[in-house]
Amino acid sequence: MIKILHFADLHIGMENYGRIDPETGISSRIRDFLDRLDEVIAQAEQREADLILFAGDAFKTRDPDPTQQREFALRVKKLASLAPSLLLVGNHDVPGIAARATSVDIFNTLTVEGVIVGRKPEARVVETRNGPLFLAWMPFPVRNRLLAQEEAQGASIEELDRAVETLVAQMLDDFARRAETHDMPRVLAGHFSVGGARFNSERSVMIGRDLVIPKAALADPAWDYVALGHIHQHQNLASGNERPPIVYSGSLERIDFGEEVETKGFCWVELERAATRWSFVPVAARPFRTLHVDARGEADPTKLVVERIATRDLNGAVARIAIQLDEGQEPTFRRREIEAALAEAGVATIAGITIDVDRTVRAPGVGGSAEALTPLQWLERYFNAKGKPPDRQDQLLQAATELLDDPEA
Repeated sequence: MIKILHFADLHIGMENYGRIDPETGISSRIRDFLDRLDEVIAQAEQREADLILFAGDAFKTRDPDPTQQREFALRVKKLASLAPSLLLVGNHDVPGIAARATSVDIFNTLTVEGVIVGRKPEARVVETRNGPLFLAWMPFPVRNRLLAQEEAQGASIEELDRAVETLVAQMLDDFARRAETHDMPRVLAGHFSVGGARFNSERSVMIGRDLVIPKAALADPAWDYVALGHIHQHQNLASGNERPPIVYSGSLERIDFGEEVETKGFCWVELERAATRWSFVPVAARPFRTLHVDARGEADPTKLVVERIATRDLNGAVARIAIQLDEGQEPTFRRREIEAALAEAGVATIAGITIDVDRTVRAPGVGGSAEALTPLQWLERYFNAKGKPPDRQDQLLQAATELLDDPEA
């Protein structure tokens, strides 16, 4: 049995909802991502991993700053001292120009012992302390790295995308045929989207054009495990007892509130030919919490919000509060008391306190009958509901009048 730790999508450099530590110059949120990587290292050591598979996206950007590179390199060195480690190149790691180096090429240049940089599609036998395995990998498919210049001339973007997807599927099929010639456990690693996978917040930080590879290109019994990166939500695309498992480990940290309810972690794989077992292992990712409070009709809406804060576990969380008020409650609402209550609850970062005022809608002057309202009166009613200032309403209504009176509008 060969023990594998599979993780992906570090995105070191995400600084949203963080503060800069004046002593280190590092954002508190970058610290979160590094802490999760430290958890992975500790687990790899404790569980005596035979192989580390990092399925891509080390940094947030293609040009990480030197401090981020240093912190990542220190940890890669530690991982490689524990077991052979594959660093697959993801879309956040690869530059737009084919000739430029990726953000992880330095490990290849310095020939760091134990590190395999997956810069281009490749397959080889990797020796581990518990025996050999056949390992193939497919980095993020970049058109100008996979297609010859003459192939791209005159083709539309859609045609080029289809050509790359077809080429990747052919490469994966070739890897599977080569895998079948090796009487040993076999693993495929990749960084791309697969048809049928569930997306989430990664769409908001996507770099490069996304291509979708058919699940059928991966669902080959030649493989014992398919380790994927690129999609932040952990999931197994294989149904029931289908072999092989086709697994996105998911990201180690949340990037925004779109991942609020997702459990973050890595995959632990016990690899055997035709008898592989695997499990998902959660990590202590920074919690994100949203608190909704409907304080309409309350004599003291601030007091109600403070009471609700006290009932939630917000310690160490990135928290936001959405509060509903009646129009007359807004002047008496005390924001500083809410901020003090959040601080007392141990909130790491206040992401926002938003107030939605339920304003009274007043029908303008025609007996209140909706059917009798003109388009301009509907607009005035809408502006009242949205709380637009009277002078701004006049400007907007004047512009609307000119449009309605223009026969060519």
